[in-house]
Amino acid sequence: MSSNSQSNKMSHTELAINVSNLGKVYQIYDRPEDRLKFSIISRLRRLAGLQSKSYYRKFWALRNVSLKVKKGETFGIIGCNGSGKSTLLQIVCGTLPPTHGKVDISGRVAALLELGSGFNPEFTGRENVYLYASILGLTKEEINARYNDILLFADIGSFIDQPVKTYSSGMVVRLAFAVVAHVDADILVIDEALSVGDVFFTQKCMRFLRDFKKTKTLIFVSHDTGAVLNLCDRAILLKDGAIEFQGNSKEVVEKYLQKDQSEIKDSNSNYQKNSRKKVDMRLKFINQTSLRNDIELFYCAPKADSFGLGGATIKNVEFLTSDDNLLTWIVGGETVKLEIHCLIKDELLSPIIGFQVKDRLGQVIFGDNTFLSYINNPVSAYSNQNLTASFEFIMPILPMGNYTVSVAIAEGTQKEHVQHHWVNDVIAFKSHSSSVCTGLVGLVNVNISMIADN
Repeated sequence: MSSNSQSNKMSHTELAINVSNLGKVYQIYDRPEDRLKFSIISRLRRLAGLQSKSYYRKFWALRNVSLKVKKGETFGIIGCNGSGKSTLLQIVCGTLPPTHGKVDISGRVAALLELGSGFNPEFTGRENVYLYASILGLTKEEINARYNDILLFADIGSFIDQPVKTYSSGMVVRLAFAVVAHVDADILVIDEALSVGDVFFTQKCMRFLRDFKKTKTLIFVSHDTGAVLNLCDRAILLKDGAIEFQGNSKEVVEKYLQKDQSEIKDSNSNYQKNSRKKVDMRLKFINQTSLRNDIELFYCAPKADSFGLGGATIKNVEFLTSDDNLLTWIVGGETVKLEIHCLIKDELLSPIIGFQVKDRLGQVIFGDNTFLSYINNPVSAYSNQNLTASFEFIMPILPMGNYTVSVAIAEGTQKEHVQHHWVNDVIAFKSHSSSVCTGLVGLVNVNISMIADN
């Protein structure tokens, strides 16, 4: 059955959002006096029975947009600047009236749109929590009950009693996201908000979104195609206010990235054929210059989120050289050692210690644990013992961006185990420059060559 026929037969009770033939037009005046003429002269002409004269041009921000989002679905909206994404979101959230069409919403909507929207810059953070949460539908009693959790999530300290106009953009996003995360929304709308803020808070938001999308509806708008692929089930591509393409997120992202083949010129005549070997020496070049894969480490993860039964505690995590010197910078492609130091509180018969490296979207890039190495000879650990796991490996070449390391100690097997201490984002690092041209990681020490036959 086609997706269209499935959509047509979809019960309205299964829909979180139903947008029908939505359009939004703006009146564009070339000169300020034209606006005055339209408001006065056009009215006088109508009173005199004459045909009204137009002093403006029409700009259609949206044209005949129709879409259906099911309950529990994560839906992406992508498109170039000016394609109508923000206009569509504002209409869906009820902050902007449409020129024509209809939007049916099932459930409470919470939105994180333009930076600081819903906040009064003259009010303190505390006052804005109550203002914003009340706009999103909470009573004062409900806000009081959740206020401490909101402050804990935002983690902006004493700034909560300072005017929002004194906040950095990252602090504004922290407070706004903390509010929308605690209003028990059925539908959450996120518009590019995660592009602002530090890596630790971004990871916290991604963990919240991954839990939220398991049971509720998420509308996610971003220019970051990796984020759309990572989070969304389906998506639409907007162009000039209309839906150009819709389908699963992979299909839509591919369409968005596709170049117009008609603009690609046939340049074969510009190259002379030869049979000499062509070798790509980029990696060697990059590792000898300031453009190498520089990875800066940060060990000061503030108030890292953690959970577990408590039979063991992770005390320290650090990157070392092969001869045990502490690393503060890493060059991708070099050998490094990751050590995880644990304090055992209760006897563990089959401890497992592991790590995960995640990108800014919370996507696991690589990781490992000790289980397979000790499957035939388990190491027992006793109360008050120190247990250290060491992982020595070649650091992959990483694309530019922010990354975090999460670590854990468990007991049992790969499939069946209990977590004693899991610590999120205990180390952060940033790749400042990279030779990676595509993919999540780059290959290490690879020669690339081409040979053309005569």
